[in-house]
Amino acid sequence: MIRGINVGGCNAVPMAGLRASLDAVAGVSEVQTYIQSGNVVLFAPGLDEAGVVSLVERVLLDEFGVETVVVAISAATMRAAVDDAPAGFGTEPDEYHYDVAFLRPHVRETDAAAAFALREGVDTLWEGSGAIYFCRLSAQRTKSRMNRVMSTPFYKDMTIRNWRTATTLAEMVGARGHAGTAVSR
Repeated sequence: MIRGINVGGCNAVPMAGLRASLDAVAGVSEVQTYIQSGNVVLFAPGLDEAGVVSLVERVLLDEFGVETVVVAISAATMRAAVDDAPAGFGTEPDEYHYDVAFLRPHVRETDAAAAFALREGVDTLWEGSGAIYFCRLSAQRTKSRMNRVMSTPFYKDMTIRNWRTATTLAEMVGARGHAGTAVSR
């Protein structure tokens, strides 16, 4: 997941160009992107998450002149985040906004969860394996404290996706039938 591209006209990276650049790298194949905000799914069997991060960061800098945070999520972690979501998570999209914070492998869920400032009656949080699930009451979302996580040291080691994007990425990874790597903004 690539953070900070194609947001408000900053760090423009055309997704077709990113797909082509990544697909041209030896050992990388089946590159797909989802929406313009840096969600990439690719197959790189010779690389772990750290290797994918280095690869994508290098391509972004060399090909597009963009230096930004990349968080790589294994296909297994992406699928598990969706499959193991708390009961009922994402089922009331008209009443709640649902998000998932995907964590880099070295980050403990308990530590990352502490970085979220919750407002009683507005915000709810659950810890998962490699992920933090977060929802906020839509009618009171302006009172949510979720965005405070961005000012914490933990933010550099996570990327947040809304539930719809997370489930779509998991479907993209699952449709391949192999252990690829999902990368996203």
